Amino acid sequence: MWIRSTMTYRFSFAVALLSNLVANFFDFVVILLMFTHVRGLGGFSFAEVAFLYGTTSTAFGLADLAFGQVSRLGRRVRDGTLDMLLVRPAPVLAQVAADRFALRRLGRPLQGLLVLVWSLVVLDGVAWTPVTVAMVPLMVVTGTLIFGSVMVAGAAFQFWAQDGAEVVNSFTYGGNTLLQYPPSIFAGELVRGVVYVVPLAFVNWVPALYVLGRESPAGLPWWAAFASPLVAVVCMGPAGLAWRAGLRSYRSTGS
Repeated sequence: MWIRSTMTYRFSFAVALLSNLVANFFDFVVILLMFTHVRGLGGFSFAEVAFLYGTTSTAFGLADLAFGQVSRLGRRVRDGTLDMLLVRPAPVLAQVAADRFALRRLGRPLQGLLVLVWSLVVLDGVAWTPVTVAMVPLMVVTGTLIFGSVMVAGAAFQFWAQDGAEVVNSFTYGGNTLLQYPPSIFAGELVRGVVYVVPLAFVNWVPALYVLGRESPAGLPWWAAFASPLVAVVCMGPAGLAWRAGLRSYRSTGS
């Protein structure tokens, strides 16, 4: 319904999509400007940083497109409008994710994909094998699932907090920004936190460093690069349980 509504005004949609793509491209411009003054960042070349940027931005953009609207749940909990979703013959999570679905958000994953493709063209010294080639799309898919799981878990948190969108954004938008840069420029405690506590590092750091022929972060063994699908499944389980627990605890606004 929201897509049909958007496509009714196609020129307006095209302008909004282009604006979204250009606005997100300025994130990459910041990295580009950095490399006009330095030859490397934490021991990584411009092409390698672009590779990190492209993988996480594409994955986060797809997750944001599919689940970004769940951040609005807190408002529905506060004003009681979640009630009307409960009486409809459709999963509540699907309804919340589709609420005011903004197709213009497609600009973010498109922009990330453009940077990713460009980085693959200019990368030097990478031993491309069937395994490393397959890991690139696998990173995007598993990264999307990991980011989506964090978004769903954050939405479940709002059943109790009612206004915790900014807390969730620190892990989603903040995590996306963090993963755009090499782990070598961050403190060891922070790197271990996104590896062992909130495993956002498996979105791209862990598998991407394997592709680039570098050591895994936080002392992980080399085979951890292949654990991203398992991490995604592990993240989806608790996120789903948290959502169900939050939905059961919902008591409307009362009177």
